[in-house]
Amino acid sequence: MTEQSLYKGILDNSSGSPRIISNDGHAILQDVPIWDGYLKHWLGKPVNARFLPQKDYENDHPILIMWPDSKPIYRSFVEFYYNERLVKYPASFFGHNAVNINGKIFNFSHLYNENEIMRPDEYFYRPALGEFAPSPDTGMFEIKEDGTAYFDKFGRNFMRTIHGIRIFGLDTDKLSEYLNHQLEVIHSTPPNPEKPEKYPDFNFFMRSCATIIRDGFRSLGFKKISGILPHDLFVNIVSVFMNEPSLEAALFTMPQLNVPEALPSTMTPLLNPRNRIRNYRLKKR
Repeated sequence: MTEQSLYKGILDNSSGSPRIISNDGHAILQDVPIWDGYLKHWLGKPVNARFLPQKDYENDHPILIMWPDSKPIYRSFVEFYYNERLVKYPASFFGHNAVNINGKIFNFSHLYNENEIMRPDEYFYRPALGEFAPSPDTGMFEIKEDGTAYFDKFGRNFMRTIHGIRIFGLDTDKLSEYLNHQLEVIHSTPPNPEKPEKYPDFNFFMRSCATIIRDGFRSLGFKKISGILPHDLFVNIVSVFMNEPSLEAALFTMPQLNVPEALPSTMTPLLNPRNRIRNYRLKKR
């Protein structure tokens, strides 16, 4: 078994030992620890799995990531996400935005290491194991004195409900180029020696997860797109793209997959009165 191998089949626990039953009927991964969150939500369902390079602290084995099997999208697409707020972190009060361009999720943050491009399986479905888990002592982010890190950054869909819009017809090459350039700018910015883990030019009003992606969409010519806060920006973008005749767009929601490691997420309020009206009209469609 290697980190590059992909395993497919039905998640099974009929023998009392979690495993995957492959399409040809063979039991695989029966000796590999499988996170309880996967068993809670996907038992008896088709899944994909692979190993990550990170290790499980309890057994020092590579962590197994799993995600539900789904049909691939063969058309060029963009998905824009509004993630509800994490109630235990004040910095998450307004929620979070990210954007998926043809299967590459661009994520922007006040932390250097969270300005990155992620695979959808890791963004949505990483298990709460090893460095991805919350601290067993605080239930939150913590780096121990011995250097053991608990980043509390497992799969976003286990941590929050995610609201999304999928759009066909955008210039994905131009949008990718814009966002890749922003990542280059961020990672070439010298850190503040007093806070080396934080991106010093992050600014809630001018340079954040919401505003960087907003400006990416505006670079495509959609000048009516506006907003600073993640939920307000999401509603504004939905209103623009759902009413743009040159595009094909659809809304969807990914309800939070509740696990003990995360409290239920909550919706943040819309602060712009115009977006409240837009949101009301969208719900009436």
